[in-house]
Amino acid sequence: MTTGSQKPDNQQLTEHAETSESISSERPFLLAEKIKNWAKDLGFNHTAISDIDLSECEVRFQEWLNDGFHGEMGYMSRHGTKRTRPSELVEGTVRVVSVRMDYLNQTMREAGQTLNDATKAYVSRYALGRDYHKVIRNRLQHLAKKISEEYGEHGYRAFSDSAPVMEKALAEKSGHGWIGKHTNLINQHQGSWFFLGELYTNIPLPIDKATSAHCGTCQSCIDVCPTGAIVEPYRVDARRCISYLTIELAGSIPIEFRKQLGNRIYGCDDCQLVCPWNRYAELSVEPDFKTRHGLDSSDLLTLFNWDEVTFLRRTEGSAIRRIGHHRWLRNIAVALGNAPYSKEIVESLTDKLQHGSDLVKEHVTWAIEQQEIRASTISTDRSKSQTLDHGNGIPTAQIPINPQQKRTHRSE
Repeated sequence: MTTGSQKPDNQQLTEHAETSESISSERPFLLAEKIKNWAKDLGFNHTAISDIDLSECEVRFQEWLNDGFHGEMGYMSRHGTKRTRPSELVEGTVRVVSVRMDYLNQTMREAGQTLNDATKAYVSRYALGRDYHKVIRNRLQHLAKKISEEYGEHGYRAFSDSAPVMEKALAEKSGHGWIGKHTNLINQHQGSWFFLGELYTNIPLPIDKATSAHCGTCQSCIDVCPTGAIVEPYRVDARRCISYLTIELAGSIPIEFRKQLGNRIYGCDDCQLVCPWNRYAELSVEPDFKTRHGLDSSDLLTLFNWDEVTFLRRTEGSAIRRIGHHRWLRNIAVALGNAPYSKEIVESLTDKLQHGSDLVKEHVTWAIEQQEIRASTISTDRSKSQTLDHGNGIPTAQIPINPQQKRTHRSE
């Protein structure tokens, strides 16, 4: 637990209960408004406050775990009920200040063009810029400091996808939006291209009203999912999800999913690219989320030829670095196996057969086999050979683009 005087994290919020008692019945409302204004000044697009009752969410989450849908993500079950009971994770917590920061850094049409080019590497748009964990957590610390300067010491702890926190459920409770059938949070005015962060606090702030869901009968996200990971509305089997397979999974990517990966080497955005609500998404002007090293449309072979030193240098400060160089090569090898036949690709893959990692060599061997199959059945129609196999791309017409989309920053 952290306080305004920066005491150790294990400091209990209850030590500062006098802070809650000293604030008059009117003062929390004024404080809540100031917090939202301060958050806006720090670059957050929207801020809302919720209570900590996640009892309904806890039941659904336990069912998800019982079904084994978390795969090898053991950390999802490691903390017991601390994930769904904020006051158990941080004793004394009574409210959660939930913040949103938009990150879309190029139009969805541009993203779709990269996804549909089998020679390009598709990196999930959230990972193109600086690691959001650091960006949001640092700014939440500034927000907490501002509260301390104005109101004195208070118990708090800041999170951004960095602890057992049900961030989407808390954001939904506070009115940021609703959880869609793909299990991402959707905002009626900004779609789903945003990050979330939380400030657990012992201050009894007034809570905001939740909004209603607006998915209706739409199931575009379910239909487009390459691996069928959205097994039913509002339920995702992570073991089938490309984001899990390319980021969370440490070992071998199951053969039955490799072709469906297409050219997606880090994460997947298909369900967001087809969501009708994302037609309202505006491009972020946040400098930290600007694309680094051209990763929004790099050639697969260029990235495959990065040695470990280059990988570490080019991914410094990026969320991508967490998967390490071996998994990076594993993912790109699969993408190269799915690419149109190329002698240059085969040569580059063959060179990697001498790699010291069995994981890399396994996927390189598979990729070479796929290239050889493609070479033996190559079509005389060269134009057809330049599209992704197995329907892994998204037709441009399916991407709900707002033609008036501008590079502006909207704060609600």
